[in-house]
Amino acid sequence: MKTIGNILWFVLSGLWLGISYIVAGLIACVTIIGIPFGIQAFKLAGYVMWPFGRELRSSEGHRFSKGVMNVIWIIIGGIWLALEHLLLGVILCLTIIGIPFGIKNFSMAKLALFPFDYAVAIKGEPDPNDGPIVAEDD
Repeated sequence: MKTIGNILWFVLSGLWLGISYIVAGLIACVTIIGIPFGIQAFKLAGYVMWPFGRELRSSEGHRFSKGVMNVIWIIIGGIWLALEHLLLGVILCLTIIGIPFGIKNFSMAKLALFPFDYAVAIKGEPDPNDGPIVAEDD
């Protein structure tokens, strides 16, 4: 089911969003200072093109440094990507079939604004930051 969802997502909005994230990443990588922003944009491009079967988790790092990076990102291009998510979400919600994809776009708008707060992981895969999984005795 997630493959069908990903194919429909890719056709309806994933391709356009992925191109936008890649363009934002290329523009950010023009300067040495912008390279971390470009790398993050490239990571998120893969997620916005093929999101089903993956999940967002809280990323590592100091809260203050992530906040500073997010503020700079919003100014550079995050606001435009978030507006694109909102616009595509509204357009998709106009059709019955597009409603779940529109809702997914609305949830991704926060990702476009605050990309340094999130890391992409495969759904169901244990988080390496949680430590080893210990079985309880019955």
